[in-house]
Amino acid sequence: MSVNHQHANGHANGLPDVKMLEQLANRFFKTLPNDQSAIPTYRLEPPAPANGAVLQSVAGSGISPSALEQGNSFDLKDPQTSLPDPHFVAGQIPKSVAGSGISPAIENKSNTVPSFEEELQQILKQISVIIPGSQLPDFSAPSFYFLAGQQSGIHAQPPFDLNKVRADFPILQQQVNGHPLIWLDNAATTQKPRQVIDRISQFYETENSNIHRAAHELAARATDAYEGARKKVQGFLNAASVNEIVFVRGSTEAINLVAQSWGDQHLKAGDEIIVSHLEHHANIVPWQQLAAKKGLVLRVIPADDDGQVILEEYAKLLSPKTKLVSFTQVSNALGTVTPATKITAMAHAIGAKVLIDGAQAVSHKRVNVQELDCDWYVFSGHKVFGPTGIGVLYGKEALLNEMQPWQGGGNMIREVTFEHTTYQQAPARFEAGTGNIADAVGLGAAIDYVSAIGLELIDQYEHNLLHYATGLLKQVKGLRLIGTAADKAGVLSFVLEGFKTEEVGAWLNKQGIAVRSGHHCAQPILRRFGVESTVRPSLALYNTCADVDTLVQALQQIH
Repeated sequence: MSVNHQHANGHANGLPDVKMLEQLANRFFKTLPNDQSAIPTYRLEPPAPANGAVLQSVAGSGISPSALEQGNSFDLKDPQTSLPDPHFVAGQIPKSVAGSGISPAIENKSNTVPSFEEELQQILKQISVIIPGSQLPDFSAPSFYFLAGQQSGIHAQPPFDLNKVRADFPILQQQVNGHPLIWLDNAATTQKPRQVIDRISQFYETENSNIHRAAHELAARATDAYEGARKKVQGFLNAASVNEIVFVRGSTEAINLVAQSWGDQHLKAGDEIIVSHLEHHANIVPWQQLAAKKGLVLRVIPADDDGQVILEEYAKLLSPKTKLVSFTQVSNALGTVTPATKITAMAHAIGAKVLIDGAQAVSHKRVNVQELDCDWYVFSGHKVFGPTGIGVLYGKEALLNEMQPWQGGGNMIREVTFEHTTYQQAPARFEAGTGNIADAVGLGAAIDYVSAIGLELIDQYEHNLLHYATGLLKQVKGLRLIGTAADKAGVLSFVLEGFKTEEVGAWLNKQGIAVRSGHHCAQPILRRFGVESTVRPSLALYNTCADVDTLVQALQQIH
């Protein structure tokens, strides 16, 4: 709901309480017929792309205003680098999400306060999960958050049923400090649906065994489940081969693997590595350690005042000395979506390898590593509704097979004598010892889960929710958003005047709202904005406008 006017109950901050919201919703829908056949229903189906075109992702282009102003000026003596981003249509600047900060209330140009019914329709349109080009549903059909527990047989039937999605997550059904849990710490870790939990339990109950080589039935089942999960990851990333998928503990381990295998093997004194100012510590420290060991130079792509990488400055950093560019696809601290395809093409134009940290991207948008053309891509299972302790290193197959093994032991060897050892090809050469078999299977179940819903629908829904939340947060007195890029994923970092970030986090916790407060393992980019820490609500597919309303109301009442 908007926060720029008072409601009849006299709340000074303009936010109705939950009971009033329910009363108004019930009043609005009480005239609807009880005959369910008379209730309009709808389905949202993604349209067939015209002429084979790829659907544009809401958070797909990653084009910063500074990059647009430069046009095709990044010609590094290779025509490839001057091509526009494939997701960007010339002359169309992506509408800012965090930059505009326009809430439904502000967008209403009337001088009079809208009726609740009008405002309710506006919110429904804001949180719809329509893919561009599909038919607009009948918004008179009740749906989404305000009808939870009040449906009385009334229902809509979109493929993305928010109430059903929320019911899939057992942890969301509890209360914290006397309030329903609102989980807004998704950038740190996502919650797990029942389908993932049950699949892990099933593995331990019926399939548990070490994998490969054994002759018995359970080993065969476990091996099939583990390698089946690898196949699912291949499809999820659109990798060219299942051999390009290496299971690791998470993004951090994957980056360290590349640094200590390929980096230690190929880089020499004077070589340069480029990272961006947006990076998580996991994509800074391993390269610093390698640079100190081998005499390398670490260079940094700066960010502008909105938290977007400055491509023209990146172009100046590239040189024949550049051997690796390693950067995040989505900033964990700011939510900025980087122009990954462009950054990769510019690096390849001068012969450098590229690693993309996709930990914050995979739960929000579809990833296609062949389109990105990166050399390595890493992500963590627990950021995409899967278990902790499991993650993925994607690498181009030929490149993986050229890399020296990182760890030695079982599984990764072909033959061992006391004089000499020969190693397996990828991915086995990087999976020494008994791996996290059950959680790899759980990751496969998580991929099944988000794939069944559809990454495009998730992307669109979260984009609208981010837009809604941004507008309301910008109306909170004394609140400063940190990171206002035109293209963002669902991260809303802020500081609140007069309060330490840990005080804000503790206050929200009393209301049952879980957010992260701290430096988010991204100190360099926060210091770029003159802060040491922020409060960071972060969104996922199970969050609602009601969650946002409760967050804003709590911030209005902090003392």
